[in-house]
Amino acid sequence: MRIVRAKPEDAGVLSEIAFEAKRQWGYPESWIEGWAETLAITPAYITSFPTFAAVADAEILGFCSIRIDGEEARMEHLWVRTMEQGRGVGRMLFRHCEMIAKRDGAAVLRIESDPNAEGFYLEMGATAVGRVPAHVAGVERYLPLMEKSLD
Repeated sequence: MRIVRAKPEDAGVLSEIAFEAKRQWGYPESWIEGWAETLAITPAYITSFPTFAAVADAEILGFCSIRIDGEEARMEHLWVRTMEQGRGVGRMLFRHCEMIAKRDGAAVLRIESDPNAEGFYLEMGATAVGRVPAHVAGVERYLPLMEKSLD
């Protein structure tokens, strides 16, 4: 497996992976539809922000993207195909984002996590620093805010 820079023509596959991974947590389809704008990856997004794909045998297994603003980097996406979860793909992508953020001068990596992914980010060395409201369809929900120092 290797990590490569995603290309604009990968947008459809990356979107498919994001939707698949989000669905595996059992959210109602109406919620998934409400998150479509956030989950859909466009060619313009890939061109504008560092986006990387984990590839094996010419197949994209997962991807990640970050936004870097001075000393702060924000992980915007980290999604892995359901059948590849637990095999180190996510860890490899996370480490790659850390490396890119650090290389580009960031001192901290911030993540607004799905509640179901919080344990993964804790395992990767991030800490919970707060939460943000993310109500959907009248259900009170909160997303964990995670942070990892890149020093």
